[in-house]
Amino acid sequence: MAIKQETVDVSKINYGSDGLVPVIAQDYESGEVLMLSAMNAEAVETTFATGYAHYYNSQKKEVVKQGASKGNTQAVRAAFLTDGGNALLLKVVQKGKVDVENNAFSTFSKQIKGEYNDIGGEMFGRLQRIVADVKANPENGAYTSFLFTRGVDRIGKKVGEEAVELVIAAKNTEKVGVINEAADLLYHVMVLLNAKDVKISEVCAELCKRNR
Repeated sequence: MAIKQETVDVSKINYGSDGLVPVIAQDYESGEVLMLSAMNAEAVETTFATGYAHYYNSQKKEVVKQGASKGNTQAVRAAFLTDGGNALLLKVVQKGKVDVENNAFSTFSKQIKGEYNDIGGEMFGRLQRIVADVKANPENGAYTSFLFTRGVDRIGKKVGEEAVELVIAAKNTEKVGVINEAADLLYHVMVLLNAKDVKISEVCAELCKRNR
């Protein structure tokens, strides 16, 4: 993947008395929290200049590129800063596993509360909130509001129609049609779930149980 080098305004970052700012790295695709680390000013500048996460190694007292020695790098796709500027959140594309020694994708591999299937999908969770907000605050002319007014029968019919269209698109060589139709299907499924008061976390939990 080609990494876009860019200049980022980091003037609002408030480093601690030790010259460091806490950094959380989160997988861009799954939303899994990969690790908690820290950066100094040099690490921040290098990260945004190269497009790959660099952290401050307190043992070596130097800035190191994440996964440089074993190839488990983190390509930065997006970055967020707290309102106070005292912590960073990186959305990264993780290559390989963060915790190589324990063969774990995330350093947060030891779950101490809840069951393994007590998880949710971040992206779907965000869409779930948007759909719920539209339902609670309907707008005239808004498609989602229209679906809710027609009820489960109409929503269910659209799910069926979009499923058929996805299958048809899959028969073509171009994948753009598959992407568009899959997006339409997933959107209508999310609306149907909301209409039946089903949370995406409940669906994810069921999927986890089936894939053990």
